[in-house]
Amino acid sequence: MDLGDIEEKISILSGAAKYDASCASSGSNGFTGKGGKKFGTSMPMGVCHSWTEDGRCVSLLKVLFSNVCKYDCAYCVNRSSAGIKRASFTVQELADLTCEFYKRNYIEGLFLSSGIFSDPDIVMQKLIDTAKTLRTESGYGGYIHLKIIPGTGEKMIREAGFWADRLSCNIELPTEKSLMCLAPQKSGKDILGAMNDFSGLKSEFEETSRKSRFMPKGKINAPYFAPAGQSTQLIVGATQEDDRQIVNLSSSLYKKFSLKRVYYSAFIHPGGYAQKENSVLSDPRLPETLSPPLVREHRLYQADWLLRFYHFSAGEILSDDEPFLDAHVDPKTAWALKNLDFFPVEINRADYDTLLRIPGIGAKTARRILETRRSRKITIETLQRMGAILKRARYFLTAGGAFIEQPDDPVRIRRLLSDTDGAGMQLPLFEF
Repeated sequence: MDLGDIEEKISILSGAAKYDASCASSGSNGFTGKGGKKFGTSMPMGVCHSWTEDGRCVSLLKVLFSNVCKYDCAYCVNRSSAGIKRASFTVQELADLTCEFYKRNYIEGLFLSSGIFSDPDIVMQKLIDTAKTLRTESGYGGYIHLKIIPGTGEKMIREAGFWADRLSCNIELPTEKSLMCLAPQKSGKDILGAMNDFSGLKSEFEETSRKSRFMPKGKINAPYFAPAGQSTQLIVGATQEDDRQIVNLSSSLYKKFSLKRVYYSAFIHPGGYAQKENSVLSDPRLPETLSPPLVREHRLYQADWLLRFYHFSAGEILSDDEPFLDAHVDPKTAWALKNLDFFPVEINRADYDTLLRIPGIGAKTARRILETRRSRKITIETLQRMGAILKRARYFLTAGGAFIEQPDDPVRIRRLLSDTDGAGMQLPLFEF
């Protein structure tokens, strides 16, 4: 293996993969990582940091198999008309590279996607062959996340699920109209079809596994199938859809396909900002953005959190009258300010779902409240020790009938709780 050639490929193909946000290593039981280790400066390309749902930082080798692509999607840096360097790994090169990085503790897993350089089944087979080689020939037991290539058959998805911990198929844009405008060679039907195939296969394998628990040992072989489930990615800000459409779509995807996660990626102009006018990647179909909408991306992640963990419906978060998320307060606080008649909530009597509606009280704190209430009454002081963020919660609850501060003026409360500096670009690890 020519080290110089491999270094160049890593540089090209890791840079080409960095705009895909739909990778995380939550849900894998295949290995125990050492968490957060970096591997120095001798070969820094290709390693990205991702976070599990419990907040643990992990390192992934994030690369494309190839950045050669026959599609000409306007938003993509790897589009066929882009005058960029092209490169491709071989299956063995990528397997050897992953194992070498893993053995040196540079990484805890592999995220592998690819440009569409040929028929979808041919591209998908290369990704599968890489994962299969790692598992069967290299003895690799780490995390693997493979991208499903839209248009590939159910047979390919089934095989990919045998070797990978997680699969994902990026929906990219919120509507078929936008997809036809910016990526006319892609098909929304193919993308949703791949998600549906995965969902059906996952249900099939879970049912087989469930039945095997009641059968004599050895009677039914129930292999694992992508135990970390599937995810997808939506690009935010490349087209004119509002937040309501995006949140409604995410809610529908969670319900229909049992997705583990929808990732939101703020649109970054592929030609770069300073050189955009002269760039070969400049395209009149793209918005003339000066910077990616990072605050909007952040608020969408918070709204997504409400959908997945706080039992909110999409219609409660946004409406036809207010189709965009508030840029200055989180969506849970925004809901509370519009529904002050729901408050204050008495924390010594409220059920779990009601506790989750209180800004500043998250799922962990709500469970602690229910557990503590079995033996004693909760006061404001004990509530703070449980992890509640009283800066937000103080306006929306009572403890034994005692107020911290009455919610008398929603305009004033909003001003006090606003993120006036626009801070908060990442999904917070704290509860809101």
